[in-house]
Amino acid sequence: LQNLGAKRVCLMTDKNLSKLPPVNAVLNSLAKYGINFQMYDDVRVEPTDQSFLDAIKFAKKGEFDAYVAVGGGSVMDTCKAANLYTASPTSEFLDYVNAPIGKGKPVTAPLKPLIAVPTTSGTGSETTGVAIFDFKELKVKTGIASRAIKPTLGLIDPLHTLSMPERIVANSGFDVLCHALESYTALPYNMRSPCPSNPINRPAYQGSNPVSDVWALHALRIVAKYLKRAIRNPEDREARANMHLASVFAGIGFGNAGVHLCHGMSYPISGLVKNYKPKDYNVDHSLVPHGLSVVLTSPAVFTFTAQIHPERHLKAAEILGADIRTARIKDAGFILADTLRKFLFDLNVDDGLAAIGYSKADIPALVKGTLPQERVTKLSPRPQTEEDLSALFEASMKLY
Repeated sequence: LQNLGAKRVCLMTDKNLSKLPPVNAVLNSLAKYGINFQMYDDVRVEPTDQSFLDAIKFAKKGEFDAYVAVGGGSVMDTCKAANLYTASPTSEFLDYVNAPIGKGKPVTAPLKPLIAVPTTSGTGSETTGVAIFDFKELKVKTGIASRAIKPTLGLIDPLHTLSMPERIVANSGFDVLCHALESYTALPYNMRSPCPSNPINRPAYQGSNPVSDVWALHALRIVAKYLKRAIRNPEDREARANMHLASVFAGIGFGNAGVHLCHGMSYPISGLVKNYKPKDYNVDHSLVPHGLSVVLTSPAVFTFTAQIHPERHLKAAEILGADIRTARIKDAGFILADTLRKFLFDLNVDDGLAAIGYSKADIPALVKGTLPQERVTKLSPRPQTEEDLSALFEASMKLY
């Protein structure tokens, strides 16, 4: 920040983290170098449009020339939104929100530098041009996607993850797992159309491509080797450090390629939550942690998508521990789904959507909440109808 010549810095975090070592380390560093800052610690875990607006209001009032986000995806995404709308003060909130919920306008205003310091190993938000929130009125998650909101710098310090409780390690790790699997199996970049007439309208998510494939597979190998260790032993610094890196690697992969159905379907699962309160999360509101909402549909989703590029689904299953020496290519989806189920069962994951409060009666609302998520659902290698989505939600009610 000193090298950037920052004179007024906005430090964003949440109430839990404000008392923990990662924020303390940042406060000590800012004090040591005499950086003038104001702290905003009202970020909501799983942010909403209103919590974004509150943070934007704070940022506009502060007239900051740089931002620091210390936290998980919720903090980093809130800080990205605050930076964006402060840089573009006359814009309406829906101007930059993804279509069809918002207008999805391209960002042309120059943003201030943002340094992101992740404290979870999941979202990879320190590498991406995406900010996700719950749109309360529609009871659905959506977001803002533009390469203009990517952080200037990500500081990846595995020591910051040592304060994460077991379930937070698990759920954020599932996000890494699905980022890698979805970006590797997404519709290839050269099969997307129509091509935008102006490069400024190119989507942040391009479809799977040779660059993102490298990062996705690398992240998947690390998840296979280290996720269980990182969850089971908080003192296993090697595992925690590797998962922190895997989150970054998967972020570079999906930030370029995009994700598809697990994420598209996860947004209404989070948005329509009734009274589920996950273990290890110190919050005063019901929530389905993002990584959990994503992974619960993964066996059904990859069974559905595997008929397109089955060899990629088989390769993913092999990396996650399946023996594919005698596998038939037409069984790729079932093999990957079974591998995922075993992985989740070993880690005591809730038994499907029914275990977090949903029933068959909720399926129409879940489908309705998935339909506007075209930014990601259109990246599925296999197009899907409303009936397909209903069947996927139904298949995800129970996993084991």
